[in-house]
Formats: sequence, C-alpha cells, structure tokens
Amino acid sequence: MANPNKDSVDLAKDEALRQRKGGQAKQMVLWFAALIVGAILGWLQVPALNELFNFVATVFTRLFQFIAVPTIALAVITTLSALGAKKDTGRIFAHAVTYTLLTTIAAASIGLILYLWIAPGNLPADLIGAGASDVPMQKLGSLSYYDHFLSVIPNNMLQPFLAGNVLSVMLIAASVGLALAFMPKTENRAVLLKGIHGLQELLFTLIRALLWALPAGILAFAAQLSSQIEAGVIVGALGKYTLVVLGGNVIQFFIVIPLFLLARGLNPLYVFRKMAPAIAVALFTKSSAGTLPVTLASAEARLKVNPRVSRFVLPICTTINMNGCAAFILVTSLFVMQNAGFDLSIGTMITWLFVAVLAAIGNAGVPMGCYFLTLSLMSSLGAPLGLMGVILPIYTIIDMIETAENVWSDSAVCAMTDHDLQGKIEDSRGEAVEA
Repeated sequence: MANPNKDSVDLAKDEALRQRKGGQAKQMVLWFAALIVGAILGWLQVPALNELFNFVATVFTRLFQFIAVPTIALAVITTLSALGAKKDTGRIFAHAVTYTLLTTIAAASIGLILYLWIAPGNLPADLIGAGASDVPMQKLGSLSYYDHFLSVIPNNMLQPFLAGNVLSVMLIAASVGLALAFMPKTENRAVLLKGIHGLQELLFTLIRALLWALPAGILAFAAQLSSQIEAGVIVGALGKYTLVVLGGNVIQFFIVIPLFLLARGLNPLYVFRKMAPAIAVALFTKSSAGTLPVTLASAEARLKVNPRVSRFVLPICTTINMNGCAAFILVTSLFVMQNAGFDLSIGTMITWLFVAVLAAIGNAGVPMGCYFLTLSLMSSLGAPLGLMGVILPIYTIIDMIETAENVWSDSAVCAMTDHDLQGKIEDSRGEAVEA
C-alpha cells in the first residue's frame, strides 16, 4: 500500500528541484543579458557611464577580495578539522595534487609546442627600449623569488589577512585545521568548532547576497572591458607572441581539460555548464582567489560536489593550480630571453618548462601575479626588461583568459577528485551555497 505522506514529500522535493533548475536558468539568462548590455554601453564611450561602470566594477572587485580570504581560511580549517588524521585527507590531497600537476604540465607543454611551431621573431630594439619606461619597476625590488617564498612564512597572525597573502593564509588555516583535528576532544574544542562553523554559515549568507547582486557587477565589468578595447588600450601589437599565449590558453580550455574530464568518465559540457558562473566571474575579476566564493557555491549547489572535497580542493587549487600562468611564464620567458640573445636549446626550453610549472604553483591567485613573477625571473637572469613593458598593454586580456582557464581547471580537478572518491570517503552534504 502506497504511503501518501512519502508520496507528498517526494512531490515536494521534485517541485523544489524544478524550481531550483528554473531559477538557475533564469539567472544564467540574466547574467548573459548583463554581459551583452554592458558590452554595448561600454562601446558607446559615454564618459559619465564609463566612470560609473569603473566605480561599480571596483566595488565588486573589492567585495570579492574582502570575502575571498576568510572563505579560503574557513574552508581549509573546517575541512581539515573534520578530516583530521583520517586517510580521507591524504586521498583528497593526493588526487588534487596529481591532477594539478598533470594539467599544469600539459598547459606549459602546449605553450612550448606552439612557441616552437609559430616561432615568434625578435622585436625591433627601439620598440623594446621604448617599452622599458612602462615596466613597473617600483615593484621589482620586492620581486625576488627567494623573497616571494620567504614571504609565505607569516611572522604574525593578522598580517597575511590584512595584506591578502593567500599562501600565508593557507598555511595558517592548514595549521589551525590540523591542530583542531589533533586536539583532545574537550568541551573547549567543541565550542571553538561550533563558532568556526557559525562564521562559515555567516560567510555563505554574505556570498548568497553577493551572487544576488552579481548581474550589476557583470554589466559593469563588461562595459569596462568594452570601453578599453574601443579606446585602444588593448592592442595586438606583438602578433605571433600573442597568438602563442592565447592559442595555448584556448587549446587547454576547450580541448585538454575536457579530455581530462572525459578520461575520468565525466561530461565536460555538464561540468562547464554547472561551473559557468565561476568561470564568468574569473574572466572579469582576473583573480582566482577573488572568484573562490563563487567557485565554491557553483561546485556545491550546482555540480553537487561533496563539500568535504570542494572545501578542501578548491582553496588549494586556487593557490597551486595555475594552468594559464604556467604557459604565460614559459612563453614570455622564452620570448624575452630570445630577444635578449640567450641560447635557447631544447634542453634549456624543457628546463624552463619545469621552472614555469613550479613558479606557477608558487604564485598567488591575484591579478597580474603571473606578470610580476615573470618580471622577477627575467630580472634575476639579467635579461633586458623593456619587452615586459611592451607586453604590459595587452596583458589585461591575457590575464582575463588565463584566470578563466585557471578556474575552469580548478573546477575540473574538483569534479574529478569528487568522482574518483565517491563511495570511498564519508559523504557530507552540508549547507551548500546557492549559486
């Protein structure tokens, strides 16, 4: 005999699911409409509108930065404190790092192959000399790679959070999470964990509010970019070099990452559709770390990833899974060294491939992070830096595409890790952030 109560519950669940899918579809339409309208308004070059859009875009960028650092910290703390010494931690970490290395090496390798095939030539010396004045030299003094790694080690608790040093925040969060995991299970520990989980719920409420207002941000970001293109800020003066960098990103984005997903039995179109909000935000904010709240929301609410996986994998990938950055560092370094007269043998190029991969892993997911890291590497070699100034005007569009690629790769690593570990770790379908 049928249970009417159970049937009514099932009907309610089905109706809620239909409403959620309908809401997500309407949201995507609204986002694309904002994208198109913003592009048109920016193209019109109305000064008052451009100022307004710059203001709104800056506000949203600052809001994403404001919420990103605590999101990373709380996600890592709560995940590690829950997993602790369980073998789940090692399994999740091993899968995430393996896929990160594979995708990042693949991205750099594609960049190297395209560089050898397209073979960008040298630029005129006067153009490189003129570009020297555009190099942001004021930051070069603090760009030593040794100093970069040393800066990851915090000397106080608050400074990394105030400075937005993502790697230092990750280190602090991992230490606190593991300490909570190994603490004696006392009442004090329980109260502390309850407070941390409460803060995370509060943060997710703020993320939902930010996502609700995001169409206004997308409109402003699109208008800002369209205005820059129309004004000639973004130009393709470097020809073959630009083709190598952007071509490598396109191949990695549309071919390589989908092949990784297919190899693990996942539908790339399905994963992309569910993670599209995060990829769109990454495109405009140019910050993997700043996009993390939306990436987490999309993974849990839309892709239905186990929160134990998403809240551990995505913060880690935000700081180490830099596909686009690895390709940019390799191609740009080779291009600068070639113009400087360095001998570029195949052995040298392969060596720099691994240098680029390691450098990308150590790079923080912030706007222009790859540019300044490459600038530091070239400075340490004594290479002339004028070419970096020539590259700077087109780096805006490169940075956008790289960041979208990085977040798409983060999403793929998270999806593959979740797929591989289904049934092997405890399922935790806690509160998901609506995206």
